[in-house]
Amino acid sequence: MNKRFTKLMALAMIFIMVLSMAACGNKSKPSDAVATPEATKAPGTEDTATPTKSGSDGETVPGWQKNADDKVTLTWYINFSWFTTPWGENLISKTITKETGVNIEFVVPAGNEAEKLNSLIASDTLPDLVTLGWYEPQVKDIIADGMVYALDELATKYDPYWFDVADPGRVGWFTQQDGHIYGYPNSSFSPADYKKYDNISSNQTFLVRKDIYEAIGSPDMTTPEGFKAAVKAAAAKYPEINGQPIIPIGAHEFAANGNNSFDNYLCNFLAVPYEKDGKVYDRFTDPELIKWLKTFRELGQEGYLLDDIFIDKRAQMEEKIAQGRYFCMLYQRTDLATQEKILYENDPNSIYIAVDGPKNSKGDAYTLPGTGINGWTLTMISKNCKHPDRAIQLCSYLMSEHGQLMTWLGVEGVTWDYVDGVPTMKKEVRDLLNSDRNKYDKEYGSDSAYWMFQDNAMALKWAVPTAEPLGQMERWTYPYVMSTSQYDLTLTAGSEEAEIQQKVDNEWGVVLPKLLLASSDKEFDSIWSKFVQMRTDAGMQKVLDKRTEMMKEAKEKLGIQ
Repeated sequence: MNKRFTKLMALAMIFIMVLSMAACGNKSKPSDAVATPEATKAPGTEDTATPTKSGSDGETVPGWQKNADDKVTLTWYINFSWFTTPWGENLISKTITKETGVNIEFVVPAGNEAEKLNSLIASDTLPDLVTLGWYEPQVKDIIADGMVYALDELATKYDPYWFDVADPGRVGWFTQQDGHIYGYPNSSFSPADYKKYDNISSNQTFLVRKDIYEAIGSPDMTTPEGFKAAVKAAAAKYPEINGQPIIPIGAHEFAANGNNSFDNYLCNFLAVPYEKDGKVYDRFTDPELIKWLKTFRELGQEGYLLDDIFIDKRAQMEEKIAQGRYFCMLYQRTDLATQEKILYENDPNSIYIAVDGPKNSKGDAYTLPGTGINGWTLTMISKNCKHPDRAIQLCSYLMSEHGQLMTWLGVEGVTWDYVDGVPTMKKEVRDLLNSDRNKYDKEYGSDSAYWMFQDNAMALKWAVPTAEPLGQMERWTYPYVMSTSQYDLTLTAGSEEAEIQQKVDNEWGVVLPKLLLASSDKEFDSIWSKFVQMRTDAGMQKVLDKRTEMMKEAKEKLGIQ
């Protein structure tokens, strides 16, 4: 084992130990069952709740329209420490409060999100509204422990309009075994949306620095041979960028369970199937992935995989992206949006553009996942909420087309107008959005600054082409996007299969850098063989069987044959 790898592995082991210590402090309770909340009223709602009635024309009257003069404040927990947009200081939040009578006080963790959320759960002090990733294990715990209201029950009692604006597919997907739905998603796309729209994008791209790529002849990088030749040519022609060494190949940061660029994203670019013969396929063992990992290994052996990519964290990567030091990378395009704008302002030719990258030996089209039915986050209403009637009415407001126009485009006549029947943001407002996002959020706060109920599918009705330099990366993904909702499955926390998967994932986090830094294909094969045996011994087949069962259930729920 070479000294370079020993040094990197020592750093990795320290990182894993820190993660393990942090995990010991997280309390999670496995549960497949969902408890039905008791039909109790929250304190203070007995005399204030006003059930919504139908209007004279038979249409359901939105509950929020009746309460603008009755001011209340709701606390809203956002389980993302990076969220810093305040409420009540910009046009959109002020307008929403004016129209609904609801003021918001955000509660955001100052540090570790899991620690903060677990503390709130343990002390039964969840704020009125709670937004967290659908994938977080605490979601099931919160529901099973009866800590949140069933949204459909609140809607029936306080705001039937909710049923008019809730997407049936999303409601069906998130309805629990007891027949109730406890959280509503944002950024959710159903399989039907993928058939309806042709401008749904993926976040996964293969990027190259435009000027360097063009200077070496815009080579074909879809084959291992072409990829290696392009990387070597770029490094030879531009050994330094502004006096600092070029980083020939970039990637997402390495984590305890691997690296998205070299596993999940690479599988998608290689069109590795998710299933075969009606069973979930073990994608990480696919020969095409192994062949490309060996390609990267060869480049590493020749010095083209720099230490930076193994040890840098997000902050360091963002700094180097803004400097344009990477030649190419498999990366999420939105993760470098800010840096891309900096490069564009300094020199439009120094930006990153999406081009065809690694392909499988058949040259198959990429299979890039767009957002699935799960979306990104779920928003729930806590049993601690003193005004659940106003909370569900606010949810209805934000889910409606009126609320979506407000959070995406702002106030009609102020930030947008109808142009040829299409809601269109005013030029001066869009110019500010594209030039200074921070100032835009402080002044206006639309364009989904408040993203908790963002409906990306609905927004496609008034979507305009994304401005450069970000537009090219987005549009490049359109032909390759597919729905993977039936595969976006989470094993039950604490189950045997989940524990096996975690063990295998953690081993992969150790093995992947070893594979990339192996001194020969022979060493690579030895490391790989031991890893495959470890997976078998750990019981990986049980995981695949369980995922197959879950996939079939998901397909039935989604109406997929």
